[in-house]
Amino acid sequence: MAKSESAVTGAAATGTVEDLQRDAAEGESRRRRGGWPAVGALAAGTFTVVTSEMLPVGLLTPIGRDLGVSDGTAGLTVTVTGVVAALAAPVLTLLIGRRDRRTVLAALMGTLTVANLLAVYAPNVAVLLVARVLVGLGMGGVWAIASGLAVRLVPERRVAAATSLIFSGVAAASVLGVPAGALVGELGGWRAAFAAMAGVCTVVLVALVVLLPPLPAPGAVRLGGVLGLLRRPPLRTGLVLVALLVAGHFSAYTYVRPVLETVAGARPGQVGTVLLAFGVAGLAGNFLAGAGAARAPRATLLAICAVLTAAVLLVPPMGHAAGVLGAAALVAVWGLAYGGVSVSTQTWLMAAAPDAREAASALFVAVFNAAIALGALIGGLAADGWGTGGVIGLGGGLAAGALLAAALGRSPGRGAAATG
Repeated sequence: MAKSESAVTGAAATGTVEDLQRDAAEGESRRRRGGWPAVGALAAGTFTVVTSEMLPVGLLTPIGRDLGVSDGTAGLTVTVTGVVAALAAPVLTLLIGRRDRRTVLAALMGTLTVANLLAVYAPNVAVLLVARVLVGLGMGGVWAIASGLAVRLVPERRVAAATSLIFSGVAAASVLGVPAGALVGELGGWRAAFAAMAGVCTVVLVALVVLLPPLPAPGAVRLGGVLGLLRRPPLRTGLVLVALLVAGHFSAYTYVRPVLETVAGARPGQVGTVLLAFGVAGLAGNFLAGAGAARAPRATLLAICAVLTAAVLLVPPMGHAAGVLGAAALVAVWGLAYGGVSVSTQTWLMAAAPDAREAASALFVAVFNAAIALGALIGGLAADGWGTGGVIGLGGGLAAGALLAAALGRSPGRGAAATG
């Protein structure tokens, strides 16, 4: 009996030691993860890449005037960036192999710095487009890597909140980046806006190096693994939603300045204020959608699609009837809906491929940016051929298509399907 009690006591002691060792290991793991400061650095990274990408939106008219091109041609500065980012996301994900993700992110942010500096000194639209190619390279890589890193930086129960924070950089780019760029463009010219962006990129580069922990890749992403994900119906549905929502948004939003000037009589200074309202609403939409998508992805995306469709289509009649204030109110509703697109579709795709997050992120970024490019391109054709009414009708129609896809497509996982 005594021997048995001694054995039990010894086992308990051993268990206690093992528990202490496990606790110590978990504590060290949390410290090495980087935690919320690292998540904040990634949010700054998404803010920077999206602001760099979308900077021409608030500067479209002065860029076209200075370089002697039409609004549709100036819109190519957005189109080319999206095309390159769409190609760069999966290709760079394959090429970086097992390289430390912190090092890769820093190198890509340095590329963005160089790209914005080149735009400052662009003497014509051709050189500006070269700069925008570099922006596409940096953006595609940063977004593909950063969007799936939350799971490696915070405990599992905090991943949804961390993902929302990372994607808040997208909405913050609309709140702060694009309006600030438009303001700087008004005060110092569009080149000054690109110079300021180069400075922001440098600051974020330093933050990534200092705040991110080492992030060695758990394994190299292979082409077969990326393409194999396309056999999963929920993931295909998610990519269709991304394509339709983003193409619809950008076909209209890329030309929102000419639309506001034409249908609502907005002055240049008022455009920046309207874009600010869009961004503030988008930031709120990001966190609302992040919380909703974690519980019911289909229901969240159905609501986003419906609101986005209605808001886009109603901007012209509201602008004609109520002027700038009426148009601004609907643009804010538009922002609320679109602000939730990135985090909700990313949540959908991560749930559809929990075993291949980085590969799914690469597909997400590729489709997202291809849709940006396609939206800006077809929006430019609509703007040049049909005017502002054509741009708005195109954007609203694509958003309505996304609503249909969300209703009929397959949700990821039983719980999502049941709740969504």
